[in-house]
Amino acid sequence: MTCKELGGACDKAFHANSFEEMAELSKKHGMEMFQKGDKDHLEAMNEVKKMTQTPDAMKSWFETKRKEFDALPESV
Repeated sequence: MTCKELGGACDKAFHANSFEEMAELSKKHGMEMFQKGDKDHLEAMNEVKKMTQTPDAMKSWFETKRKEFDALPESV
Protein backbone atom coordinates (compact mmCIF):
# COMPACT_ATOMS: atom_id res chain seq x y z
CA MET A 1 0.00 0.00 0.00
CA THR A 2 1.12 3.56 -0.53
CA CYS A 3 1.34 6.47 1.84
CA LYS A 4 -1.67 8.03 0.03
CA GLU A 5 -3.72 4.85 0.35
CA LEU A 6 -3.10 4.99 4.09
CA GLY A 7 -4.16 8.61 4.42
CA GLY A 8 -0.79 10.21 3.70
CA ALA A 9 0.47 12.54 1.02
CA CYS A 10 2.91 10.68 -1.23
CA ASP A 11 3.33 7.56 -3.34
CA LYS A 12 5.92 5.87 -1.10
CA ALA A 13 5.09 2.16 -1.11
CA PHE A 14 5.04 0.06 2.04
CA HIS A 15 5.30 -3.73 2.01
CA ALA A 16 4.26 -5.78 5.02
CA ASN A 17 2.94 -9.19 6.04
CA SER A 18 0.22 -7.85 8.33
CA PHE A 19 -1.95 -4.77 8.57
CA GLU A 20 -0.37 -3.96 11.93
CA GLU A 21 3.10 -4.03 10.36
CA MET A 22 1.82 -1.84 7.51
CA ALA A 23 0.38 0.66 10.00
CA GLU A 24 3.70 0.77 11.87
CA LEU A 25 5.66 1.45 8.67
CA SER A 26 3.21 4.21 7.76
CA LYS A 27 3.47 5.71 11.25
CA LYS A 28 7.29 5.70 11.09
CA HIS A 29 7.20 7.40 7.67
CA GLY A 30 4.72 9.96 9.02
CA MET A 31 7.01 10.79 11.92
CA GLU A 32 9.94 11.25 9.53
CA MET A 33 7.90 13.60 7.35
CA PHE A 34 6.68 15.47 10.46
CA GLN A 35 10.28 15.99 11.60
CA LYS A 36 11.17 17.29 8.13
CA GLY A 37 8.20 19.66 8.27
CA ASP A 38 6.79 18.32 5.00
CA LYS A 39 3.75 20.54 4.30
CA ASP A 40 1.71 17.96 2.37
CA HIS A 41 2.20 15.30 5.02
CA LEU A 42 1.38 17.75 7.81
CA GLU A 43 -1.91 18.56 6.09
CA ALA A 44 -2.71 14.85 5.71
CA MET A 45 -1.90 14.29 9.39
CA ASN A 46 -4.28 17.07 10.35
CA GLU A 47 -7.05 15.33 8.40
CA VAL A 48 -6.40 12.06 10.22
CA LYS A 49 -6.23 13.96 13.51
CA LYS A 50 -9.71 15.34 12.84
CA MET A 51 -10.95 11.74 12.55
CA THR A 52 -9.57 10.91 15.98
CA GLN A 53 -12.05 13.41 17.40
CA THR A 54 -14.81 10.96 16.44
CA PRO A 55 -13.98 7.43 17.61
CA ASP A 56 -16.56 5.81 15.30
CA ALA A 57 -15.09 7.58 12.26
CA MET A 58 -11.57 6.45 13.16
CA LYS A 59 -12.72 2.88 13.79
CA SER A 60 -14.55 2.80 10.47
CA TRP A 61 -11.50 4.23 8.66
CA PHE A 62 -9.20 1.58 10.18
CA GLU A 63 -11.64 -1.20 9.28
CA THR A 64 -11.79 0.06 5.69
CA LYS A 65 -7.99 0.22 5.42
CA ARG A 66 -7.65 -3.26 6.96
CA LYS A 67 -10.10 -4.65 4.37
CA GLU A 68 -8.15 -2.94 1.57
CA PHE A 69 -4.93 -4.50 2.89
CA ASP A 70 -6.53 -7.93 3.23
CA ALA A 71 -7.80 -7.73 -0.37
CA LEU A 72 -4.31 -7.13 -1.77
CA PRO A 73 -2.64 -10.04 -3.54
CA GLU A 74 0.26 -11.62 -1.72
CA SER A 75 3.56 -11.14 -3.48
CA VAL A 76 5.94 -14.00 -3.96
